Amino acid sequence: MTDWQQLDGAQAADQAAAMPLPELLAAAAAARDSGHGAVVSYSRKVFIPLTELCRDVCHYCTYAKTPRRLQAAYLDPEAVLAIARAGQAQGCREALFTLGDKPELRYRTARDALRALGYSSTLAYLRAMAERVLKETGLLPHLNPGVLAADDYRTLRTVAPSMGIMLESASPRLAARGGPHFGSPDKLPEVRLKAIEDAGVAGVALTSGLLVGIGETRRERIDSLVALRDSHRRHGHLQEIIIQNFVPKPGTKLAAAPPPPFAELQWTIAVARLLFGPAMNIQAPPNLNEGRLGELIAAGINDWGGVSPVTPDHVNPESPWPQLTELAQQTAAAGKTLVERLTLYPAYLRERQHWLDASLVTAVLRHADAAGFARDDSWAAGDSRSRAPAAAAASGGFADRAIAAAVARARAGERLDAPDLERLFAARGADVDRLCAAADALRAEACGDTVSYVVNRNINYTNLCAYKCQFCAFAKGKADEDLRGAPYVLDLAEIGRRAAEAWDRGATEVCLQGGIHPAFTGQTYLDVLRTVKEAAPGIHVHAFSPLEVTQGARTLGIGVEAFLRQLRDAGLGTLPGTAAEILDDEVRRQICPDKVNTLQWLNVVATAHQVGLRTTATIMFGHLEAPRHWARHLLAIRDLQQQTGGFTEFVPLPFVHMEAPLYRRGRARPGPTWREARLMHAVSRLALHPLIPNIQASWTKLGEAGAAQLLQAGVNDLGGTLMNESISRAAGAAHGQELPPERMDALIRSVGRQPRQRTTLYGEPPAARIAQSYDAPELAAMSFRAARDYQAAS
Repeated sequence: MTDWQQLDGAQAADQAAAMPLPELLAAAAAARDSGHGAVVSYSRKVFIPLTELCRDVCHYCTYAKTPRRLQAAYLDPEAVLAIARAGQAQGCREALFTLGDKPELRYRTARDALRALGYSSTLAYLRAMAERVLKETGLLPHLNPGVLAADDYRTLRTVAPSMGIMLESASPRLAARGGPHFGSPDKLPEVRLKAIEDAGVAGVALTSGLLVGIGETRRERIDSLVALRDSHRRHGHLQEIIIQNFVPKPGTKLAAAPPPPFAELQWTIAVARLLFGPAMNIQAPPNLNEGRLGELIAAGINDWGGVSPVTPDHVNPESPWPQLTELAQQTAAAGKTLVERLTLYPAYLRERQHWLDASLVTAVLRHADAAGFARDDSWAAGDSRSRAPAAAAASGGFADRAIAAAVARARAGERLDAPDLERLFAARGADVDRLCAAADALRAEACGDTVSYVVNRNINYTNLCAYKCQFCAFAKGKADEDLRGAPYVLDLAEIGRRAAEAWDRGATEVCLQGGIHPAFTGQTYLDVLRTVKEAAPGIHVHAFSPLEVTQGARTLGIGVEAFLRQLRDAGLGTLPGTAAEILDDEVRRQICPDKVNTLQWLNVVATAHQVGLRTTATIMFGHLEAPRHWARHLLAIRDLQQQTGGFTEFVPLPFVHMEAPLYRRGRARPGPTWREARLMHAVSRLALHPLIPNIQASWTKLGEAGAAQLLQAGVNDLGGTLMNESISRAAGAAHGQELPPERMDALIRSVGRQPRQRTTLYGEPPAARIAQSYDAPELAAMSFRAARDYQAAS
């Protein structure tokens, strides 16, 4: 099989000539599918024609106009912002600035207009308008200002995540007398290619591409594509290649020229796909090919470019944009799912340290989901005002065959690898519903139709913490006293009182966790255990994360195993598998650099299992991590369960962003999307089968309606009734502190399932305990002591 990515121009021309068009198209489509699955993307944009003046005179262009044909040389700032605000109101995320190339070098009108606006050049005005649009509307600018030098790119990249310059053709013949680029100094191939190269030098994510049918030959197209590929190999900066068909326009020198045959467009798309490989984004404009979009998909594209619900295509005004519903339908008819993207493609957002100016990171992350596409809903974990979108009924087979194969293997109990799990997390559109249905069918087989929960009480004994986890709004230190309450500590008497009260209200468990108070030692945790067991001897104590265990052992000068044995002997029943966050040190170095690392967390949990203490397992998702980290996390949990069998359940915890320092500082996304929350629970069911049978949904973060939906996505457990909840509330969650048995039962029955109270270890509570949990009295007022001791433990 030929590796097109290694071919030079002559070799590629020979290979293409030897392949019939259907064979070429099939090879390109297969390459596209291996890189992009069932997704075809687009960007919802507004088109801002900053100026229609241009110093070039391309013989097919009606965008560029002379001063006498324009009312104004440039859009004024209010006109620019009016277009951007209209786009914002319609849900657009991209502001595409298009303009002629350096018109002030040709027209006094342009120079005078710039002077009146207060700018020295078109590029200076462009930068100012892009900055205002970004700041005042949140739309992400994409700039098409023509030929730039490296320093120009460096100046503009501070206000725009991406830019573009079409090569059109690298053939010097087209710039000679009689050619379509004659008289256009900025269309000389060497000038164009130098500008494309300089974008790579400046670290700009760039769009480029070809214009098909302006007199070039097939070999010239191949040579143009190879020139682009060579530049991309040096810098990695070409995030998309546009293959655009020439459309003759009245009033131009090429008005009588025939448009290229559609087969030529298909041929060029397929060759571009094969030369650049599966990962490249290959785009063709849908408005120039009405009624033939399925054939473009068959040729190997994976992107439609920018589509505007507000503004026309000012370069091709005779060709209106398709309606987004129509575009989605035609994409679906070709077996693909339409997905909105940002101006910066996902791969470049993942490598944002290189491609994105630091000043733009927050603006882009506000729009992005975990994969780097545009967020597809407004749901937010913990926000009682947001509503989870209703799930659609699953029907038909998976659009993405790789997802179908991975689901089948997971249902058979096979261990999926990381790429398999990433592909499951990449499900979009109807494939999400199909995947959730598959996970729920597996849940029914493994767990039946009961949904379990435990009547318990959370006791967070201090919110003072010596650690600086960037996602945590609960823990307090000297710098945090302005955030949602002052530091506190609970006296042992208050801890005992709360435990006894929980027992009186029918609880079978207390869950004890807190910040890492600098004055706490391992003896503190032993004293807490003793206090709880004296106050409520029959209650199960579920307490102390691996971080608390590590700190307790260190302060006593003993090993983790020895300390775990002391805790067990003092009455500890199980450990919560919190402090896991994301079990990947690439992420942990950013969100909790001073916390236990991945290996330490796994070792503490494995040791707990070895001494007879079972644990839960958690994942905290939706901040700055990516699906590849989710996959690694799930596999780490599965592999440890394979060794020890000590996990009782897996609990996905969606990131509540509102008050989290990481979000407030602009370094995190606003939590997971609802699609991601559904997928996390469903994929967890599949990935951990059959080793961990219980998948839990956190109602404090998801809300009752959200939790109910996830009961149809592989979930069989709703955790605890809690009585008190502090950690999610501190981050901004507003779903309450207690879900008593009466409401828990009603929630479960609302989706046609049967409620079951359980113990921490999934046994049956005594009937008297269950009876006592209903119609429980109101909780007494709680007592807190101000925590003023900031001294480290001696």
